[in-house]
Amino acid sequence: MQRRAARIFVAAILAAAPVTSQEKKPLAFEVASIKPSQGNQPVGGIRAMPGGRRYVATNATLRLMIQLMYKVTNNQIVGGPSWINTEPWDVNAEAERPMTLDQLHEMYKTMLADRFGLKFHHETREMAALVFTVDKSGVKMKRNDSPEPFDFPIKPDGEGKMVGTHVNMEYFCWFVAQRLNLPVADQTGLDGFYDFTLQLPPPDPDRVRENGGPDVGDLFAAIREQLGVRVESRKAPVPVMVIDEVKRAGEN
Repeated sequence: MQRRAARIFVAAILAAAPVTSQEKKPLAFEVASIKPSQGNQPVGGIRAMPGGRRYVATNATLRLMIQLMYKVTNNQIVGGPSWINTEPWDVNAEAERPMTLDQLHEMYKTMLADRFGLKFHHETREMAALVFTVDKSGVKMKRNDSPEPFDFPIKPDGEGKMVGTHVNMEYFCWFVAQRLNLPVADQTGLDGFYDFTLQLPPPDPDRVRENGGPDVGDLFAAIREQLGVRVESRKAPVPVMVIDEVKRAGEN
């Protein structure tokens, strides 16, 4: 009798125990419409809408969606069929209730796995990268602990001027790296969100990189002097996404 009572007691404890993180279901949108885009726009756009419930993509390739949701650059995505680079999609997804931006991104990742059958694994490869560290002069950005505004964190504001609002370092590093098509190694250790204004130097046609692109020395100097973040281009171990499986949304 005592053994039976003990088994019942243990069973009751297990039933009442909280679900572990491994058992939790991934966050997912309540509804999501994904259709091949019929638009003629040359560049796609993806953004969270005000209110924290909807995420919309217009004329966006799957590769672009992966880059934004996983904060990786183009050369950190390896493998996959050619159509992920060329075929645009329109997405209209909505959560059951208002969420944070990180939660919406988690939902978008779940949607990519469910609707596009996206499966991948991570590898680390040594390659040229942008290494971000805090400059010895210290961080010059202003901490912003206000609620999530659900807007583009970095916007142009006049000739060569960029204004950042509620920007975390993951996004900032990715934003810079996207424009130079180099992966990121974030070694700043900075958490939270920041506001800043960055005045970019005017382009100098007499100074170019060896590959014919614009010189980045002045850009790195501007980031260091104005924001207190040092950016260096050097070889570093970089995580890459290797696509194992993927399909067009709607395919069996």
